[in-house]
Amino acid sequence: MDGNNYFKNHRFGDAIDAYSEVSLCFAIALCPDVSVYWTNRALCHLKLNDWSRVEEDSRQAIKLDNNLVKAHYMLGLASVHRQEFAKGILELKKALDLDRGPHSKGQMVEEIWQELAKARYLEWEHSYTKRSWELQSLKEACGYALKEKHFLEAPHMKGFVEDGTTHLEQLEALGRVFDEVAEYDMPTEVPDYLCCRITLDIFCDPVITPSGLTYERTVILDHLEKVGKFDPVTRGPLEPSQLIPNLAIKQAVEAFLDKHGWAYKDILTKGF
Repeated sequence: MDGNNYFKNHRFGDAIDAYSEVSLCFAIALCPDVSVYWTNRALCHLKLNDWSRVEEDSRQAIKLDNNLVKAHYMLGLASVHRQEFAKGILELKKALDLDRGPHSKGQMVEEIWQELAKARYLEWEHSYTKRSWELQSLKEACGYALKEKHFLEAPHMKGFVEDGTTHLEQLEALGRVFDEVAEYDMPTEVPDYLCCRITLDIFCDPVITPSGLTYERTVILDHLEKVGKFDPVTRGPLEPSQLIPNLAIKQAVEAFLDKHGWAYKDILTKGF
């Protein structure tokens, strides 16, 4: 039984041994450019949660072929598992771009997009927790400084009641400033133009039709295949070949998500 059959039968340990033999034989002795063996073995390690070896084999596969979707994907997962979010996100984005490329079947787009959303949300959550703690500490320090200032100046002031009111107003103004900063991280509604008309979910791979309407690629392709070759809104005839990537909306989505990391949780909740 070869490595592929072992893997299909969930015998991941045996599959790893089989892939190791094949990789050493072909990659080193006969065919050093056969990268698929390294990605296959990395996938076995992934199933066994052996993340260090997932990273090792994925990196070896990428050395042999930098355009391997699965290798970048698994390397990204390994980095995220170590909470190296920035590195993981770069690898997952690379995998997503490769899988959405013109020469790819795009079989992993949804899976990669979900893992990328998860990584970006975890990164935002980690930053948000740290940022919230720092803001609260700074707010308390500023409030304490204002009280100290008022305490030191009070004996030399005239009109104590009026000055006391001014002090309270300063504290209230300080609170408003920090509240406004905190609102930046508060979830709101995602703008409609960044969401697919069919699913109402935020776009991952938006495409535009000749009529000017934008849909999620996988969603509109599924409609054209299963329902009929027509636009679901205008009801006009529509062929898959007429769909064009909407780069403007894609950039707008990326800009929105970069500023509002909380929105990735909505992606994880709804999925595609």
